Amino acid sequence: MTELGPFRVASDAKTLYRNKYAWNRAANVVFLESPAGVGFSYSNTSTDYTTGDVNTSLDNLVFLQNWLQRFPEYKGRDFYIAGESYAGHYVPQLARNILLNNLRTHDTSINLKGIMIGNAVIHDETDNIGMYDYYANHGMASPESVAAVHKHCNFSSDFNNDQTDRCIAADRDFSIATAPIFPYNIYAEDCLLYNGPTAAPLPFSITEFDECSAYYVEDYLNREEVQKAMHANTTNIPRPWTACSDVVQYREASTSVLGDIHNLLANNVTVWIFSGDMDGRVPFTSSQYSIKVMKPTIETKFHPWYIAGQVGGYTETYKGGLTFATVRGAGHEVPSYQPLRALSLFMHFIGGTPLPNSKRF
Repeated sequence: MTELGPFRVASDAKTLYRNKYAWNRAANVVFLESPAGVGFSYSNTSTDYTTGDVNTSLDNLVFLQNWLQRFPEYKGRDFYIAGESYAGHYVPQLARNILLNNLRTHDTSINLKGIMIGNAVIHDETDNIGMYDYYANHGMASPESVAAVHKHCNFSSDFNNDQTDRCIAADRDFSIATAPIFPYNIYAEDCLLYNGPTAAPLPFSITEFDECSAYYVEDYLNREEVQKAMHANTTNIPRPWTACSDVVQYREASTSVLGDIHNLLANNVTVWIFSGDMDGRVPFTSSQYSIKVMKPTIETKFHPWYIAGQVGGYTETYKGGLTFATVRGAGHEVPSYQPLRALSLFMHFIGGTPLPNSKRF
């Protein structure tokens, strides 16, 4: 409700505005709160909240299978999966399980065509290196501190738990410099003062990001009448809806999903990796470095793409169905900051067409 859905929530936490750039203008969209314990998703077994990549990907497949049993009219239709951030794991791993299940059962109810992941965690080593380089290149960390990190830190190990004292000291200097910056959009302002919903909705624009909008959504989704209308929380989950769950204990995670991505491409599944160019959490440099590890063959060299006569970002395509694209002026949650450009990206992805390389489009 802050990104690609059909509605946005106003500052009074009860008024809805239509999002004219919603992705359901181009496709049927199903949103999944995953793993169990996130949002309104829950389990009757408390041990299920201790989970990881393997269990989450299996649970997501079961959800899809059950959903298609409930709505069989969608069986066999072209199916795409999209997500951002740690969905860089969720999406390729679910796609892998779909392919394996289709091969094992000869059931093509889930007709997987492609995946699209944004500012995605996909390869720990290059994700971390790219993050340090991004801040240094944007004047928000000193070249000396980043050089020290490169010199003393072992990016191929467990970066957070297996480092020398010199690495820890270098990382501390870097963190002191970058801590005041909102990492999900390095040029955005913080929501400094939020005292609850306003009495009347403040002026609203779908194209101007409101840094407090996440609070509006949280208050909205915790309204009893909203949950009733959505048929959510029917079991009276003993906790409020929050953007980040404290219930889930995520204990098992792969260090890389590049193997999964390579396998998807080998099975004719289209893969688009996109990046809001103002995200400092998983910046475009991380994605570029990770793609380089895969050693793909360039098909169309790095160039600008356009929407509404303006540069929408930059893109590079590779043989075998892989595309990389940036979205200019967007943070970690690309549709929040650049809804028109995000919708254009999505429509070209599902349409199987390259991003426009001319201002005429």
